Amino acid sequence: MLCVLVAAALVGWSATRDDTYVAPTPRAARPSVEPVEAGTTLTAFEQAVIGHDSDAARELAPEGDAAAADRLAALVTNAEALRVTDFTVRYVDDDGAPTGEGEWTAAVDVTWRFRGFDRVSARAEVSAHLVDDGDRVALTGFGGVRRVSPVWLSGPVDVRRTPATLVLVAEGAGDADRYAARAEAAVPAVRRVLPDWRRGLVVEVPGSAQALEQALRATAGDYDQIAAVTTAADGSAAPQSAVHVFANPDVFGGLRPTGAQVVMSHEATHVATGAWDSRAPLWLLEGFADYVALRDVDLPVERSAAQIIAAVRRSGPPRTLPDAAAFGARTPRLGATYESAWLACRLVAEEAGEDALVAFYRAVDRGRSVGSALVAASGLTVAQLTGEWRDYLVGLAA
Repeated sequence: MLCVLVAAALVGWSATRDDTYVAPTPRAARPSVEPVEAGTTLTAFEQAVIGHDSDAARELAPEGDAAAADRLAALVTNAEALRVTDFTVRYVDDDGAPTGEGEWTAAVDVTWRFRGFDRVSARAEVSAHLVDDGDRVALTGFGGVRRVSPVWLSGPVDVRRTPATLVLVAEGAGDADRYAARAEAAVPAVRRVLPDWRRGLVVEVPGSAQALEQALRATAGDYDQIAAVTTAADGSAAPQSAVHVFANPDVFGGLRPTGAQVVMSHEATHVATGAWDSRAPLWLLEGFADYVALRDVDLPVERSAAQIIAAVRRSGPPRTLPDAAAFGARTPRLGATYESAWLACRLVAEEAGEDALVAFYRAVDRGRSVGSALVAASGLTVAQLTGEWRDYLVGLAA
């Protein structure tokens, strides 16, 4: 019945029109995803990185797309400067059908390691940007908001290397020499307290706070108040991951030299102690890192602890040592919380000595309870420490 109706409609149309009927031109078929060809292109890029062949990487860009060619060549240059090894790229899945221009984004599994610094390879699912370029699939770059965007795979980086430090700074993030100087000074500062630490320090600086969120696949705004963070290079929570310091250029870049150095030494302490996945309470993790960072800084405590002193003058001392909620990234007076934790650790060192503080930290990090570890290392109970700490704060605020 349907066929008859369609035929009748065509007859009616022809009977009422003088012009000749012309069948409509079929619409062009939408490009389809080509995972096999895409895999071939990604393998070719992998080989270009491994072979330090920038020209081969350029040839993988779409015909006539000079910007994409330059971008891919820059990634190979990055890899050579960073001594990237164990590099693999494997096609996983697409994010949907290509656009009318044949462009699509795919999830790719990427592994990499910075030789001489990382003991294990990082591994992350990264976005690859592909395009149907006639008889092949071309590559335009990597990165995006939905997945981890490794800094070195997102665009050109400036690299600084010493035997103990590796610093990579994205375009627009500021002076690479400045970050490198802070990293170089942080290593001996940490080793004065933790002489057994011999692992190198890797510092990554994305181009902006938003790029930092993309590098770690973080929620927007998570690092707005944070100058730097120590975490797994691939944004994972896997044990024994490669751990790097990531600086937020929007905050770090505005710090004065002393403040910038304290932040870098603080984060280097986290690297040295493996704090990123520690079970110790945050007041001890952050307070100890600040103790190391501020140990040899020639600043009066009234200045280093100005925010908590002001808070005590307004509202009196906190009743307890700061809990995890007090360290939330969006928490008001976050600086005062960090200062209060630092003063608690400093008090332990003053009461029982620096070695006692280190022993206390390490025991808690290994899983011992705070109470028993504190008594064993310093002779103080948690209640005694808390009481003396509160009195200490009141005295500073007087």
